[in-house]
Amino acid sequence: MGYWELLLFFLIIAFVYSSVGFGGGSSYLAVLAMYSLPYQEMRLTALICNIIVVTGGVYIYIKNNQVNWRKILPITLVSVPMAYIGAVLKISQETFFLILGITLIIAAVLLWMKTETKSEETISEESKSSVAGNSLLGGGIGFLSGLVGIGGGIFLSPLLNLMKWDTPRKIAATSSIFILVNSISGIVGQLTKLPSEIDFIRILSLCLAVFIGGQIGSRMSLKWNPLIIKRMTAILVLIAGINVLIKYW
Repeated sequence: MGYWELLLFFLIIAFVYSSVGFGGGSSYLAVLAMYSLPYQEMRLTALICNIIVVTGGVYIYIKNNQVNWRKILPITLVSVPMAYIGAVLKISQETFFLILGITLIIAAVLLWMKTETKSEETISEESKSSVAGNSLLGGGIGFLSGLVGIGGGIFLSPLLNLMKWDTPRKIAATSSIFILVNSISGIVGQLTKLPSEIDFIRILSLCLAVFIGGQIGSRMSLKWNPLIIKRMTAILVLIAGINVLIKYW
C-alpha cells in the first residue's frame, strides 16, 4: 500500500464521524490530500468509505425507529440526481482543492454552532416542513457533494439543526441516509470518467479500516453527547480545510 498510517487515520475518522451520523468523506479527502494522491482516486475512495461507514449506522437508526421517511424522501430524492450531475462535471485539480478547502471551513463553522434541541412532543405540535424547501436544500447539498466527493451530511446535519428540523437523533439518521444515497450517486457519476491509474489495493485496505471504525462508532452513537462529538469533529474539519488551502492554493 505504501502509506500504512492511512489505515489508522481512516479507522479513527470513521469511528468519530459514524458516532454522529456522518460518513467522514470530508476528512478522508483532507488526509489523502496530504499524500498528493490523484484527486480522482481521492474522490472515489472517500465516497466508497462513506457508504461502508454509514450503512451500519442507517441499519441501527432504522432498528431504533429514528427514521422519518416522509420527511427524508423530499431531501434525498432531489439530491441523488444533483449529486450525479456534480460528479460528472469536469473540474481542474486546482478548482477541486479550492472548493474542498472552503467547504470544509464552512462546515466546521456550522458544526461548532450550538442549537436548541427539540423534543418529540414539540415536533408533533409544530407545522410540517416545506417539501419544496427540503427538496431545494437537498438538491443544493447533493450537487456540492457530487462535485467534491463527499456524502454531504456534514453540511446537511448542522443546517437541519439550525432550522430545528427534528430531534438530534432523527437528524443524524437523516444525514446517514442522505450520505448513503448521495455517495452511491456520486460513484456512479465518477465511473463515467474514471482514470486507469487507480490503486484499488489501497482503496480496499482503507475500506477495511473504515468498516471496523464505523461499526464501533455507529454502535456508540446513541450513547454519546452529540454536541461534544460534533465540536470535536468541527475542530478536525477546520484544521483539514486550512491545510488543504495552504497546500494547494
